[in-house]
Amino acid sequence: MFRQWLTLVIIVLVYIPVAIDVTVLHVAAPTLSVTLGASGNQLLWIIDIYSLVMAGLVLPMGALGDRIGFKRLLMSGSALFGLASVLAAFASSAEWLIATRVILAAGAAMILPATLAGIRNTFAHARERNIALGVWAAVGSGGAAFGPLIGGMVLAHFHWSAIFLINVPIIVTVLILIACIVPRQQGRREQPLNLLQALVLITAILLLVYGVKTGIKGTQSVWTTLAIVLPGAALLTLFVRLQLQAPQPMIDMRLFTHRVILSGVVMAMTAMIALVGFELLMAQELQFVHGMTPFAAGLFMLPVMLASGFSGPIAGMLVSRLGLRYVATGGMMLSALSFLGLSMTDFATRPWQAWILMALLGFSAASALLASTSAIMAAAPEEKAAAAGAIETMAYELGAGLGIALFGVLLSRSYANAISLPVGLPVEQAAQATSSISEAIQLATTLDESSAQTLISAARSAFITSHSVALSSAGLMLLLLAAGIWFGLAKVTTVRESR
Repeated sequence: MFRQWLTLVIIVLVYIPVAIDVTVLHVAAPTLSVTLGASGNQLLWIIDIYSLVMAGLVLPMGALGDRIGFKRLLMSGSALFGLASVLAAFASSAEWLIATRVILAAGAAMILPATLAGIRNTFAHARERNIALGVWAAVGSGGAAFGPLIGGMVLAHFHWSAIFLINVPIIVTVLILIACIVPRQQGRREQPLNLLQALVLITAILLLVYGVKTGIKGTQSVWTTLAIVLPGAALLTLFVRLQLQAPQPMIDMRLFTHRVILSGVVMAMTAMIALVGFELLMAQELQFVHGMTPFAAGLFMLPVMLASGFSGPIAGMLVSRLGLRYVATGGMMLSALSFLGLSMTDFATRPWQAWILMALLGFSAASALLASTSAIMAAAPEEKAAAAGAIETMAYELGAGLGIALFGVLLSRSYANAISLPVGLPVEQAAQATSSISEAIQLATTLDESSAQTLISAARSAFITSHSVALSSAGLMLLLLAAGIWFGLAKVTTVRESR
């Protein structure tokens, strides 16, 4: 009995840094832009490459765990994650940090299915297993929610590299505990890995995200954008065809034909897009515009973190009482109203209004996440429950990556359109100043005091405008999505009754 709960402690311990690393760099974005000279586009890739790569690798890594046993997978993933953390801490350029974040994602993609397999193998009784899964889910959502605050606390006292170095003692402790306590499992050598298919999926995702970024930002011609997007779409089509033809597919694509499951996947992605994208926007505005420290910015965002972290039990009761359709649609609508309210809120003069709206956003978006889980698991046939859970996990990670990409692109485009540059800036400097607020502030350090102050003032004003455009656009899109979810979940009761 004691050994199985000690195994859960180990699983939780190794899962904490994996969850935190999704959002921990949000408050570090201004620091990284100055220290590494990273452009706005590079900052987005530094932050969102982690979730995007993990989304593509988590399923084949689960198959690898079945093949070699979850203990070996957990040790291998933890060692890789620890090594990548050290490499990231000593990054001297944006490109180096992006590359190490890819390695971090590979380690995290091994850890994630290994922790779930560990719980499944360790806890034989359903009641104890459900408790363990509840703890695991709380660590995942709480770690991602509190990532910005943790990042701010570290930056308040240490160099930015400490954000990654704090992973190392945790990983070393975990490796020792796994080796001594966790029993070895027999793997299944016949389990296919599908690594090539995973690479096809990751390449398709990255090409499509990059194409959308360049297309919306307007920095490339239409033909260049198409040259990026079309190969990505072709690879995604190839991936879908491979899954439909494979005897043991990485993703059971036929589950997407069920409109309730499809609605659940859309909800999971949208809720993560809303939460993660908003936290990135806030972290930049609070530091670049309002001059807060990383720690103060993390504290300011505490309402959204607390509300999302503690909404689970309340949302669960609401689903039981009101039904999935009402909670899911209500969650999307309240998130939309929160965004619309925040788009008109001055954080400097009306902080209480901002905190109330942030708490509402955190609660409603996290409720939508719970509703998405209920929708997917209620509609999936019992024999495909594991496949449905894998799709849900992938939707979470993909939503986190897309949230950073979409909010970043919306901010970038509206910022470039809103900024009024000082007269007399050379073309090259003007292009840098209109690219992002971080690059404008970098440029200001090279100008005389008067020009620097004028440029910083213009950049801050443009960012506030772009903040309103991004949040109001997101709010309107969520309202449309809420209507789609209402109709998509129309038959969820029928699904339950048929089972």
